[in-house]
Amino acid sequence: MGTFLFILFILAVIYVLKGVIIIQQTEEMIIERWGRYHKRLEPGLNFIIPFIDTPRGITMKVSQRGVDGQTYSYIRIMNRIDMRESVYDFPRQNVITKDNVTISINALLYFQIVDSKSAVYEITNLVDAIEKLTQTTLRNLVGQLDLDETLVSRDKINQELRAILDEATNKWGVKVNRVELQDINPPADIQNAMEKQMKAEREKRAIILESEGQKQAAILKAEGEKEAAINRAEGEKQAAILRADGEKQARILQADGEQEAIKMIIEALAEKGQPDKYLIAMKYLETLHEITSGQNNKVIYMPYEATGVLSSIDGIKEMLSAKQN
Repeated sequence: MGTFLFILFILAVIYVLKGVIIIQQTEEMIIERWGRYHKRLEPGLNFIIPFIDTPRGITMKVSQRGVDGQTYSYIRIMNRIDMRESVYDFPRQNVITKDNVTISINALLYFQIVDSKSAVYEITNLVDAIEKLTQTTLRNLVGQLDLDETLVSRDKINQELRAILDEATNKWGVKVNRVELQDINPPADIQNAMEKQMKAEREKRAIILESEGQKQAAILKAEGEKEAAINRAEGEKQAAILRADGEKQARILQADGEQEAIKMIIEALAEKGQPDKYLIAMKYLETLHEITSGQNNKVIYMPYEATGVLSSIDGIKEMLSAKQN
């Protein structure tokens, strides 16, 4: 009898322990009673009726890296549903662009289960369904773009893909937060052609920049020569003006001196009453000096009125002697 009671006690303890479930933070559990949805267990201490209430597992596709470095995926049924954001690395797939170029793309998907009941009852294999949906949507989006547009429109593809996946997975209780295309690899021959094109484009830009530099240098040189010519012309102009002013002042001073000298002579001759003879004699002597000062003048001819000039000179001499006395 005592053994039977002990066994009953052990079974009661096991029964009670089976009815106590502790749910960790960020986890939830779906409980079914007699095969129908009963309730959702939230983090903390929870109680169920053993053998009547049973947890309903969720089918997930789990990826794990093997010892050989390869990534392997397998299906696993988990009773506890992780409500944290998860990241899934989709395997690389081939996609055909609008211009019929086959490229290889792999993507990262960040998603989070926000409704555990919908994630369990609305879809059989949540991760696998999201993967297939991502692949088909990605093919449709890339098929609308050329290769060049695909390579430069990565952010656009990410945003459109996230919006489509988020709308489609809303029924499954999943929120798609972010989609990232990791690598976009075109075929080897296309990559070689693109590299040659990029090299030619760089050489073209280098030649254009060099030509622009030479053009700017020529323009600056011409402008410098222009400014130098203007400065030289301005300097020559100022120098010519200064020389002309100097010659003008010199001639004015010379003329004033000659005028003063002539005035003094005329005043001196006026006393004798013969100023006209003096002026005629002086002008005649200056002309005679100019005629005889040339290098090619070999013969000197005495002017016809030389006697009259000499008599004027004698008269001047007499006047000056009288002035001194």
